[in-house]
Amino acid sequence: MAENKLADLSINFAVEILKLCDGIKGHYSITNQLERSATSIGANIREAKYAHSLH
Repeated sequence: MAENKLADLSINFAVEILKLCDGIKGHYSITNQLERSATSIGANIREAKYAHSLH
């Protein structure tokens, strides 16, 4: 249950960051990095959820 909440929060966070970056003009390199880092959170959560231990 908590994992779904964390995934939902990460999606909401990414959407808000993308909206914020749409309003920032003239700083492509900064907004690009911010967008990439914000959207990678959800990918990291999913990767950790489905990771398999070698032990």
